[in-house]
Amino acid sequence: MAVRREWGVLSTTERGAYIDAVHCMINSPSHFAPGEVPGARNRFDDFAAIHINKTNSIHLDGIFLSWHRNFVWIWETALREECGYAGYQPYWNWALWCDDLGSSPLFDGSSTSLSGNGSPDNSSCPIQVANGETLPCGTGGGCVTSGPFKNLTNNLGPISFPHVYSGLPANWTAHNPRCFKRDLSNYIATRYGNQTALDVLMNTTTIEDFQNTMSGADINLGPHGGGHFALGPAMDDFFASPQDPAFFLHHGMVDRMWTLWQDVDERSRRYSLQGTSTIFNGNSTPNVTLSTKQDWGILGRVKETEELLSPREYDFCYTYE
Repeated sequence: MAVRREWGVLSTTERGAYIDAVHCMINSPSHFAPGEVPGARNRFDDFAAIHINKTNSIHLDGIFLSWHRNFVWIWETALREECGYAGYQPYWNWALWCDDLGSSPLFDGSSTSLSGNGSPDNSSCPIQVANGETLPCGTGGGCVTSGPFKNLTNNLGPISFPHVYSGLPANWTAHNPRCFKRDLSNYIATRYGNQTALDVLMNTTTIEDFQNTMSGADINLGPHGGGHFALGPAMDDFFASPQDPAFFLHHGMVDRMWTLWQDVDERSRRYSLQGTSTIFNGNSTPNVTLSTKQDWGILGRVKETEELLSPREYDFCYTYE
């Protein structure tokens, strides 16, 4: 069984191997047919493009957890099979580093980090959240200036949140190259990713409450949204957030929390489902069942939801340390 571990416990060699594999994805050609998604210039972009195209069916609903579980697994598999990565997907434990993101091994800007903060740029401040809340910015906001991904180009997006209501813009596939931006916010990270927030999440007893708490129904943004907003411009693009390499470690943690929650009560929680497969649990799709089909476009095969509910069944065979 594969064991996924927190970034901070990985050795510098292990971190370097993961970083090298991500660079391999960035430097590998896209699998889209020529002209299908002009903005997807490499394999890294392929994942962002699929996420953009699926956003209005994979968030704030009954397949958010299961779709992203497989999304992270497909990414992990691609790193291993296409880029020779010998490890498994690491995760970012929000509570360990929320007080000082910039000093954490994830975001300290060192050669074994996921790069650090962006240059000072408060042009997007304050942060307006869809729930009506206003959040203070962090200490960055501009182009990332340090670490392995300081020269990363984001090729897709940005796409503003109101498109969850109006649908994707016609030009969402367009190539829009720009620097990779970050804005590390200890305020947001501490507010939504501290141990108390995680305890609230783990103390839920139904899948509906777990989903709502993860997404923010009970604690505003929730740990999921909080992790995105704590990293700023690239990660708080609701559609194109996989363009920050931290996305997959963040969603590794989302999946870890769901796994731990499921393990508390195997009989009642493992195959528990609630909601539809439309954002905000809209009724344009029926309630999710074990036979509801989910897909990841060019990234992987169509799967039934039943295949996605345990990390130890069907294609999956992993656990968390």
